[in-house]
Amino acid sequence: MHFMVRDTAAVRKGEELGAEALAGYLKGKLDGADAGVAIEQFPGGHSNLTYLLRAGEREYVLRRAPLGPVAPKAHDMAREFRILQAVSPHFPEAPRPYLVCEDPAVIGAVFFLMERRRGVILRDQIPTDIASQPDHPRRISEAFVDCMARLHAINLEQHGLLALGKPSGFIERQVSGWTERWQRSRTEDLAEMEAVAGWLAARIPASAAPSLVHNDYKLDNIMLRPGTVDQIEAVLDWEMTTIGDPLADLGLTICYWSWANAPEVRVAGIPAITSRPGWYSRDELLERYAAKTGRDVSHIGYHEVLGIFKLAVIIQQIYYRYWRGQTSDDRFRDFGQRVKAMARLAADLAEKYS
Repeated sequence: MHFMVRDTAAVRKGEELGAEALAGYLKGKLDGADAGVAIEQFPGGHSNLTYLLRAGEREYVLRRAPLGPVAPKAHDMAREFRILQAVSPHFPEAPRPYLVCEDPAVIGAVFFLMERRRGVILRDQIPTDIASQPDHPRRISEAFVDCMARLHAINLEQHGLLALGKPSGFIERQVSGWTERWQRSRTEDLAEMEAVAGWLAARIPASAAPSLVHNDYKLDNIMLRPGTVDQIEAVLDWEMTTIGDPLADLGLTICYWSWANAPEVRVAGIPAITSRPGWYSRDELLERYAAKTGRDVSHIGYHEVLGIFKLAVIIQQIYYRYWRGQTSDDRFRDFGQRVKAMARLAADLAEKYS
């Protein structure tokens, strides 16, 4: 999405925005737009489409939903804009949003513009300048956990953020909502997914005190400040952020972090950097989070299973669009097999934590 060196590319065929209509809409609304706009694309990510707009001397990031029909309430760009409006004054790592357009006639979808941050996003490889810094895996691990702890420490009432979600019944809604998403997007019956959905519904735990929940906090959704390994420049992808149980956030993060090299998850295309020597283990991540927040993480297993279930549904939703012919992006061809592997892992973990 946002890399330090040549992080953008030419816009993918079929994902063009319509520069003339966009420039006409932005005139008088955005600094620099009167001079016209130049558009490139951030090629990372499997979901929302993200572009770089150059308008005069200014640079902006534009986000819009993926092409084709999308699941109800998914890819809500207007909501992400409002979340960033509310959160960015109190959390420096959240990019500042500038403008939202809720008229899909302009470029074919609702979109918003936010500030461009510059930094390094870690995916499959560690850049040389970071790899050369001593003890970089531990330092990045700690910065990653500490940033999440800061997000979860924001005072919701003091900053008027309670309206971003409904903490009461949060886990129940997570389980029912993700189960419904599975039902709507499945392309074949998977007994493991049905079993895990039932397991989750039958074991809903008491919730921790509510906090902001990013709902997609993972290594490749954070940006390191240039030249550093222990400072977070930005946290990205806020569309699913809400108010709820912070342990649900932590549970999903563990899935991305700790299971990245498990065969079942490796096929899900998750970067496996964190499984290499020197990076925090699952238990070290949990211990540091508990020390920073004072929260009890002893029953995190439930949230881990929920996290893998959610991840399987997200991959299935992407595959469903491909299966229906709503996108021709060949990267999604084997996502159905990835979902099966994730379902097996979720079922195995549910059995372990029963």
